[in-house]
Amino acid sequence: MVEFNIIIEKDEDGWYVSEVVGLLGCHTQAKSIEELIPRTKEAIKLYLDSNKEEGKIRFVGIRKIEV
Repeated sequence: MVEFNIIIEKDEDGWYVSEVVGLLGCHTQAKSIEELIPRTKEAIKLYLDSNKEEGKIRFVGIRKIEV
């Protein structure tokens, strides 16, 4: 088993969107968090199956900044 960090946001239409940190372009969406987590796991599996030769970016952290 490998652990991944995900970022979950809610868009303007009410959809929950997850982005997998360290897997560029690996994301999905669902109408609820309960639906989102299994869909995210499926997206990760598909990503890893199709990108076996690509290296993973190492997660460092999340920080808030003001602009």
